Amino acid sequence: MLKVYNPQKRNGSLINKQTVKMTAKEVVEAYSIALGKGDIPTAFSYFSPNAKWHQPGKNKFSGTQSGLEAIGKMLSDMMGAAQGSLIIKPTASLMVNGSFVSSPVQFSAKNGDKTIEMNGNDLFEVTDGKIVQVWLFSEDQDVEDEFWGK
Repeated sequence: MLKVYNPQKRNGSLINKQTVKMTAKEVVEAYSIALGKGDIPTAFSYFSPNAKWHQPGKNKFSGTQSGLEAIGKMLSDMMGAAQGSLIIKPTASLMVNGSFVSSPVQFSAKNGDKTIEMNGNDLFEVTDGKIVQVWLFSEDQDVEDEFWGK
């Protein structure tokens, strides 16, 4: 049986890696850390293969994307439209309600001569240690829609 020392889990004691299941909060934290480092493969490893991403608004990226390939393409297209400048930063502690994790964020991006800096909230649903759905909320959806365009 594989045992691993992990100071962030179980008060630094030896834990059985095969039986320790990440909490919903730990999954979202790990996803956010990987995403913040630009480690997309690791970030996506926390998603279920059939995950759904609900992008708000009435812009060219709005709607529900199903599956990692569709989600990855949408995020890649957003990064391309933002000339690689899209940054998402947490602004407060994660909040948990059962399998749901709320992450207050601030995002910023540049698109040609347009810029955006806005608060939002990302809501994750985690089942069996994997992100199965994500809903995004923006403080001013009309402004965000104008930034991304149709």
